[in-house]
Amino acid sequence: MREESNKQPWGALALRVAAMMLSLGALLAVATPVQASAAQGHTVSRTVIPMGRAVGIKLFSDGVMVVGLADIETEKGTANPAKTCGLKEGDIITHLNQEEVDSIEEVQAILQETGGEAMSIRAKRGEEEVQMTVQAVQCSTDGSYKLGAWIRDSMAGIGTITFYDPTSGVFGALGHGISDMDTAKLMPLQSGSIMFAEVSDVQKGAVGAPGQLRGAFQVEQDLGELYANTSSGIFGTWTGVELETGMEPIPVAQRSEVRTGKATIRSNVAGTEIKEYEVEIVRLYPESSGEHRDLMLKVTDETLLKETGGIVQGMSGSPIIQNGKLVGAVTHVLVNDPTQGYGILAENMLKTAEES
Repeated sequence: MREESNKQPWGALALRVAAMMLSLGALLAVATPVQASAAQGHTVSRTVIPMGRAVGIKLFSDGVMVVGLADIETEKGTANPAKTCGLKEGDIITHLNQEEVDSIEEVQAILQETGGEAMSIRAKRGEEEVQMTVQAVQCSTDGSYKLGAWIRDSMAGIGTITFYDPTSGVFGALGHGISDMDTAKLMPLQSGSIMFAEVSDVQKGAVGAPGQLRGAFQVEQDLGELYANTSSGIFGTWTGVELETGMEPIPVAQRSEVRTGKATIRSNVAGTEIKEYEVEIVRLYPESSGEHRDLMLKVTDETLLKETGGIVQGMSGSPIIQNGKLVGAVTHVLVNDPTQGYGILAENMLKTAEES
């Protein structure tokens, strides 16, 4: 995963995939939040700065995720060792022959070194750890040893910072997790960061065709390190230059304080400029509704509608402000109506930031 300019849903991002049918044969699919232990113990203030700044996001996985299976042509015919040994999409391989693997290159190297000999695989599927034995086959096309699986080890793209807490240095973004687009599984986080970015263009949203922010980010200018990738957002600690100059902290609203009616969002849809736009919260969902869809909102600001058509990919994480308090973040757009979308409550993001 190198620098990627514009990317996919909501800061769920562009993907780096093995360009050949790799070899794997193990399993682990992490569908629960994964975080770095070093960041645990943070207490996030209930008064934070609502940001709305677009940033580049890069994430490296803990292990390599299996995103597909395919047959390999050999001199003896077609074979698929990965499928034969029980490998499935969404599995995450953590070890090959007792060696820990976190990248496509590491997997490739072990496969070529082992050749056609039997090898052990350790992986996780959900919360279960599994082990198996598999034997790679030699591809008749290029002579390399493969198992017949596509794997992914990283993702990159553009998303929006929701809040920053100057007291603890913790930030939250996106309002949802970064998931693999093929398996819909949360990417297990080994390491990651946010980077300085600039929005260069907007593809406007239309009915049936969500728009997106386009831009470029600077891989050499990290602003913060990620410690958690969860279904409620990504979280990290700020390490870079100040971007919040001139912004004042505001209280975080409790669920009981959020009302249907007028509100605003902060978004960065051109260059590095953050603007505030009018929206309306049209529905609040019960606490038990699940899927982190706490509210529905509609864009009413004529300027934003003219510039973007409503909510577009990359605006995920845009803070929602009502009555002087941070109430939530934009998370999704309705495909059949880009002027409307869903949001998560800010108090749920802060709770997850502290628990991760």
